[in-house]
Parts: sequence; structure tokens; C-alpha cells
Amino acid sequence: MKKLELNIGLFEKELERVYGNDCERQKKRWLAAIDEFEAIFGSGRDLVLFSAPGRTEIGGNHTDHQHGRVLAASINLDVIGVASLNNDGIIRIKSANYKQDDIDLAKLEPQEKEREKAASLIRGMAAGFAAAGFKVGGFDMYTTSEVLKGSGLSSSAAFEMIVGTAINTFFAGGALQPMDIAKLGQKAENNFFGKPSGLMDQAASAIGGFVCIDFKDNTSPVVEKLDFDLSSAGYTLCIVDTGGSHADLTNEYAAIPGEMKKIAAHYGCSVLREVDAAAFRKDIPLLREKFGDRAVLRALHFFAENDRVVHQANALKADDFGGFLGLVNKSGDSSYKYLQNVYCCISPNEQGLSLALNETDRILAGRGACRVHGGGFGGTIQAYIPNELVEEYKNSIEGIFGEGHCKLLSVRPFGAIKLNI
Repeated sequence: MKKLELNIGLFEKELERVYGNDCERQKKRWLAAIDEFEAIFGSGRDLVLFSAPGRTEIGGNHTDHQHGRVLAASINLDVIGVASLNNDGIIRIKSANYKQDDIDLAKLEPQEKEREKAASLIRGMAAGFAAAGFKVGGFDMYTTSEVLKGSGLSSSAAFEMIVGTAINTFFAGGALQPMDIAKLGQKAENNFFGKPSGLMDQAASAIGGFVCIDFKDNTSPVVEKLDFDLSSAGYTLCIVDTGGSHADLTNEYAAIPGEMKKIAAHYGCSVLREVDAAAFRKDIPLLREKFGDRAVLRALHFFAENDRVVHQANALKADDFGGFLGLVNKSGDSSYKYLQNVYCCISPNEQGLSLALNETDRILAGRGACRVHGGGFGGTIQAYIPNELVEEYKNSIEGIFGEGHCKLLSVRPFGAIKLNI
């Protein structure tokens, strides 16, 4: 498809499928992206369009690194990409507001100078497909994202999935399934980018909708897609960015899996998923003395949260949204009191998450639900707000944290895709 050949009718129909009633705004966004591609890489080329969503963690706070269960969902905010093949053996990707990355496919080993940069993710995805036996060639792509970096909605996983979906389309004939691409994204992030991430973010972005993932066998997690329409429940999913800084919090984040693994090691295990919960409870007096109360409390959170994910998934499958909301609140309560990742002891004056949770509780007055979202400390909260309270809630939250800090989301029913136009 060249831009001059774009059938606006088919284009609009596909955008309506992907974006629903946001179709008109997205049409302008896509046409602007196509214009940018042509301005950078030349006009008159055969274009292919891709989209990959961000994700939100629904349940399973800090369970994945202990091979536990998580519940996640893809969201309506996405990365979009306009792409076309080239014959240069180079992948060129220009992302809005970032410099262009040129990846020479003759070099598919990790490059130290690319660590923690987008270039490493592109190279890592290409290397993953090559290792799977596919001959990866060059292409040009322009991307722009509504999954803001640092928003807690996993912009990096969405970027990995859009690159992987493009490579799968151009050079693998669509042979790899979404979970296969997700695993390549995790490897790219671990081995090329240098971040020891789990697989939740990539899986949610690749598969789409509500997904329940069991990481008991971390090399082959069990993924179940749940058929639930959040929009029909009368609630809006909100993510509140409290604007807190993640600087100097590395040790706080690392302490959570570190303390959990110390408990696991007491039983000769590498992660808490391998530990018998009944034996752990029996040994609490000894474990308190050996590892301290916080480590014990964090392990207690893991065991309860890991089971809670199953109950949350069952509630959604049974269309019991009220029961689901009650479990969300229990998850938030456990994270606050036992996991203790809502604020850190070294910065007691900075408690933006606590403030956001308090304001949410005040407005909900027993309705809906809220919880810490993702890693915690200086990040975001998640809230389920009755539709009739959304305007009041957004105005109140943004009155405290600033305009644009309350994001109104919907759950997107599918993951990373090539648009059918």
C-alpha cells in the first residue's frame, strides 16, 4: 500500500475495529505518521502499518519474579509504526522525539554502547528471529507512541512487540505466535538492553485483552486469555501518575525479590513459588529471628497474592465484577501493609502514592477499587472508578498532582497486530 493508494473507507473501518469511538482522532494520528515516514524515508513506497499496546498489571503485585501468577491486560494506548522493506540489510527506526537507530544486521551480538537504549531492543529482536532460523532483512520504520515512557504502562514492551511483529510479518511469514514474540522480547530486554525483566509486560502486549499468566515453569509459562468486557461493567480504569522520582530507589526495588529469595533459600529453593506455604507459616518465629519481620511480611504477601490472582481470574470468568473489585482492594491492602512498596522508609516525606490512594478512597466512598500499580514506591496507582464519578475523580486527582496525571484507559481486546488495510 502506497499512501496515494490508501482506501480511506477500508482504513477507517480497520481503525474503528482497533480504536472504537476514538477512530477519528486516531485517523489523524496515523495519517500524520505516514507523512513523517515519507518525509524521512521517501514517498511512493509500499507501506505496512503496525500497532502494539501498552499494558496494565491487574493482579499479582511482585509475584512474577518468584515464578508466581499475574493478571494483566493490554490497554488502548499504543505504539504505532509505519514500515517498508529496504534492500540495505539495515533496520532503520525513527521514533518521534528520538534520534534514528540504524541496526546493521551483520552484527547481531549485544553491543555494550547500546545497553539501556532502544537500539539494543531492535538488535535483540532481530537476533532472536535469526536464532530461530529466519533470515532477517532490512526495513525502515517510523514510530510514535501514546504509551508514555515512565508511565508504568510498559512502553518498552510495546516497542519490542511492534518491532517483533514487523519482523514476523516481513521475514517469518507470520510463523511465530504472539507468545513466541513475547519471549524474544524478554530475551532482548534481558540480554541486549540489560534489564532482568520478567515476561508479563511482553505477554500482555503481544496477546491482548485480559491475560492470566502462571510462571511456575518460567521457561514455558501457562497463559490463559480471559473473555471479559470491562466497558460493560460501568467502570473506567484509571492510572494515576503521582510524579514521584524513581531516582535512588534501585535498592528499594531490589530488596523485595532479595528478601523473598532469602526466605526461599532457607528451604533450599530459588523462589517462593517452590516453598510450601504451610511449612513457611509454621516456621514464622524462626524466620523472623533469622531474616527480620519485613522479609516475613513480604513472603506472606506473595503467598496470598499468588492465590488471589486465581480468584480474580475466576471472578472475571464468572462475570462477578463486584467480587473482582473486592479482590483488587485486598491486593492493594496487602501491597500497602505487607509488601510495603507504597512508600520507602528512607524518604518518609515523599508519599505521593499514599496520598493518591487516600483521595481515591475518599471519592469512591466504598465503591470501586484502587491499588498500587507495578513496582511501586515513586510510581502509579490503579483505580476502578464508576463512570458517573470519573469527571469528579479526574478533576480532583489532577488538582493534586497536575494536569494529565490521571489517565483514563480501556482494555484493548487484542495485542500487537498488523493493520488489515
